[in-house]
Amino acid sequence: QVQLVESGGGLVQAGGSLRLSCAVSGRTFSRYALGWFRQAPGKERDFLAAIRWSGGSTLHADSVKGRFTISRDNAKNTVYLQMNTLKPEDTAVYYCAAVQGLPKSQSYDYDYWGQGTQVTVSS
Repeated sequence: QVQLVESGGGLVQAGGSLRLSCAVSGRTFSRYALGWFRQAPGKERDFLAAIRWSGGSTLHADSVKGRFTISRDNAKNTVYLQMNTLKPEDTAVYYCAAVQGLPKSQSYDYDYWGQGTQVTVSS
């Protein structure tokens, strides 16, 4: 069992930055990869980035590469998503998720999900 709690969402102006956090707990989460997804109203849930807890290998979606960066802090059991140069189209609910093994980009592969955090980018 893995528990995930996101934080750090909010309202930001276009061009600004936010850092989302995902606090991770559970007995075996070191065997997992952690991913970030987002879902805007009426749209599918989109993959953004993922990181393997052990070793730190990462995977980023082409759509956000260069603007969004995933990282982890082992000491704090926390995964981050640094988001720069935000655009109004980045407005969505952002989710943290966990999957066993290597980072994956398909939401249906993920076993555990957080409750989500709202990010709103104003123009």
